Amino acid sequence: QVWMDAGTQIFFSYAICLGCLTALGSYNKYHNNCYRDCVALCFLNSGTSFVAGFAIFSILGFMAGEQGVPIAEVAESGPGLAFIAYPRAVVMLPFSPLWACFFFLMVVLLGLDSQFVCVESLVTALVDMYPTIFRKKNRRETLILLVSVLSYLVGLVMLTEGGMYVFQLFDYYAASGMCLLFVAIFETLCIAWVYGAERFYDNIEDMIGYRPWPIIKYCWLFITPAVCMATFLFSLIKYTPLTYNKKYVYPWWGDTLGWLLALSSMVCIPLWIVYKLSTIKGSLRERLRQLTCPLEDLSSRPGTGQPLPSTRAGFLMLTELESHC
Repeated sequence: QVWMDAGTQIFFSYAICLGCLTALGSYNKYHNNCYRDCVALCFLNSGTSFVAGFAIFSILGFMAGEQGVPIAEVAESGPGLAFIAYPRAVVMLPFSPLWACFFFLMVVLLGLDSQFVCVESLVTALVDMYPTIFRKKNRRETLILLVSVLSYLVGLVMLTEGGMYVFQLFDYYAASGMCLLFVAIFETLCIAWVYGAERFYDNIEDMIGYRPWPIIKYCWLFITPAVCMATFLFSLIKYTPLTYNKKYVYPWWGDTLGWLLALSSMVCIPLWIVYKLSTIKGSLRERLRQLTCPLEDLSSRPGTGQPLPSTRAGFLMLTELESHC
């Protein structure tokens, strides 16, 4: 369970499969060194988490020793950790009101910063998918306004008297690592086995001028899909119904609503596959081949602009002719 929680936390910490990094990266120049940015992001994020761990765990250890209880009983993970452990430490500092203002100002700024990126990822995806609709005068701004208002109304429910129960429902199901693991499985399979890991390496070489570390390709092909699949299955097998503060047990309709929230993001992938298959003419094999063939302008030999030879590690084992359909 600890390893599963740690694995899912990596997804949220690095914003993997959330679309945030993809949306921000889409504004870079074509030859921007994305490999260097990824390595820097990993070290900066891990370093920040490591330093923050010293602060939070030392505070929890002090509180546990002061109260004479195990550390696990001091505060639960989630909102209780941020609004119980840290404020308790701030109170013990000199000029505590000043530090308390700084702490809660930091929380507000971090929340706003996260919301900017999340809204931008959703808006950018919709604008890129439907350019004829949203790339017109004030259409993008109107879309941002609608997304912001809808998010505000949903968040407003969590500020009511029973809002913490609703928040826990969203946090446990809709924003769970299980949903991100499901997306990660399809993402790695599509990139490594359908589009082709070798072709993807060629695209990166065309952008940055050299090929990244070779082990990354094998992570895409084998290690990452296997780890994500194992963690996803383990989370399903070890699933336990949601409880609040280890006392309140949610009713059956609450768990049902939670699973519907979780499925609302996971079913998008199979539903979109079915939709695309149903809107293309031809036999099933022809439709699958057409949908899994990359566009010709996506693959180019570095420095020449010539099409790259097709990879034979693809899911459909595309031939040279089929790869340019």
